[in-house]
Amino acid sequence: MEVPVYNMQGKEVGAMPIDEIALGETVNPQLIKQAYVRYHANRRQGSARTLNRGQVQGSTRKIYKQKGTGRARHGDKKPPQFRGGGHYKTKRQTREDFRQDMPKKMRRKANRNALLAKLLDSEVKIIDSLVFEAPRTRAFVDFIASLGLDQSALVALSGDPSKSDNARRSSRNVDGVSTICVDHLNCFEMLNHRYLVIDRAELEGWLSGASSQTGKDAKINPMGAAPKSEEGA
Repeated sequence: MEVPVYNMQGKEVGAMPIDEIALGETVNPQLIKQAYVRYHANRRQGSARTLNRGQVQGSTRKIYKQKGTGRARHGDKKPPQFRGGGHYKTKRQTREDFRQDMPKKMRRKANRNALLAKLLDSEVKIIDSLVFEAPRTRAFVDFIASLGLDQSALVALSGDPSKSDNARRSSRNVDGVSTICVDHLNCFEMLNHRYLVIDRAELEGWLSGASSQTGKDAKINPMGAAPKSEEGA
């Protein structure tokens, strides 16, 4: 697959070959959905709380006398059947109750497959050198307009602050634009935006980096892992 490469002025200056087989060859909707649901569930705070009748603040006075009224017997106004009363089954979940797990190799395959889906839909804009000399919102707006991005865009930036800080600061006040570190690029963020804008060098590094380990090597010899200390050292 040959993907066009653009400069900062939006002009096509070349093409970048990308191996479709390395990205899954075909789009796997089931795998992408499973990963998307996992990312979405793991973002939940799990802070929902409801009160039982013992936790509701208010008077404990009996609302009317026990006998002689012809009505049901009641104590205070805090039972679940009364408006403003406590809940019969209170919610006490934490964020761990909503978390979902997924094998590392499956997550990486889903991330790469989501990139393939966007490549097939021509929703990836590769830039030869995504660098801003100074943090200016106007320069970033002109850059987005030159690429013809009429909907939301995700801009993947380098993990090196010296390279990405100006671009990140320039995009903070632009509607519909989000930034993400290339190391954190995932299918959830890619699918939440129509376009993906990424530097060519950063994309090459992502494709050949740790995300490319979707087999047994991811566990046996992971990239970026700390070197094992020698025995007796």
